[in-house]
Amino acid sequence: MKYYIIAGEASGDLHGSKLIEALKEKDAKAQVRFWGGDLMQNAGGDLVIHYKSLAFMGFWEVFVNLRTILNNISYCKRDILDFQPDAIIYIDYPGFNLRIAKWAKKRGFINHFYISPQVWAWKESRVQLMKKILDKLYVILPFEKDFFEKKHQFKVEFVGHPLLDTLSIRKKSEDFILQHQLSEKDDIIALLPGSRKQEIKKMLPRFLKISEHFPHFQFVIAGAPGIDLDWYQKLIGDKKIKIILNQTYDLLNYSKVALVSSGTATLETALLNVPQIVCYRSSFITYQIAKRLVKLKYISLVNLILDREVVKELIQEKFNVREVKKQLEYTLSESGQNQLKEDYKELRKALGGGGASKKTAQLIVDSLK
Repeated sequence: MKYYIIAGEASGDLHGSKLIEALKEKDAKAQVRFWGGDLMQNAGGDLVIHYKSLAFMGFWEVFVNLRTILNNISYCKRDILDFQPDAIIYIDYPGFNLRIAKWAKKRGFINHFYISPQVWAWKESRVQLMKKILDKLYVILPFEKDFFEKKHQFKVEFVGHPLLDTLSIRKKSEDFILQHQLSEKDDIIALLPGSRKQEIKKMLPRFLKISEHFPHFQFVIAGAPGIDLDWYQKLIGDKKIKIILNQTYDLLNYSKVALVSSGTATLETALLNVPQIVCYRSSFITYQIAKRLVKLKYISLVNLILDREVVKELIQEKFNVREVKKQLEYTLSESGQNQLKEDYKELRKALGGGGASKKTAQLIVDSLK
């Protein structure tokens, strides 16, 4: 069978790589063509466009890059027509993917959506479109099944969260401290400022100010895939803070606490059992629009899944040195550490069993047969 996969972000690249591996396991003749990143390329198949050239975040940022986005959509349509896949598999990235899916449905292509758009957060009106244009929808968060099936009468498949598999097989890198010349006596505080340059520019300077108040800790930046060391170095200037590229999970495994921007990283940090504080700041325009459209109590997946504030969220004006310092002191304490780790056990249970990629691949292959 021929599979065309579209992932537009770093997290999509990770989950897409596991899905490609599973598809090849279930279908020995699988031919894969995809939009994604290095991990998907390592899993096999033909890369069309790297997600780095697709990463526009926020309302204003999308507006100013609209021409590039529209050109990418036109190119994608032509490429699908040339490849003639048996199924198109979309991984999150809804603004782009739902446009392609609507077009593809009219032309008779089979649409499978893996990792649902977060329509429960905003743009709930998209559900009606999704019902019309998607042949199958695979959801990875426990509350999503009820949302689609009970509220919208849209049958979906809950396959569990793919991060459970990704993180369960990771072993602690024994030479990590030595390899990066880190101190063995000072605890590490990991800084995860995001995966896009515009996001990192807003987050990282504030993280660096926090580091000045905790001189007996090592602050280490988790470098995002596709962003080189020199770019980070210009942001941090002469501050003696290490930047470690493409080893976020290893860094978290050695960290006492993490300061994390919202997104998948909050769930990854929790599943690695690392206490965290969620911090986020966007442009004024983007925040004002989002505040009026997004109808959620929380921004972190950990809190959304458990439906209560397990990890502290400091957003916009609350993301300042005084608030982060106060929360960091508590999170570093024994009681703060123990409470979060107990809550993380509850989170794992809520996410169900592993095997999301294999379940999804099997369902896709079976439906095509």
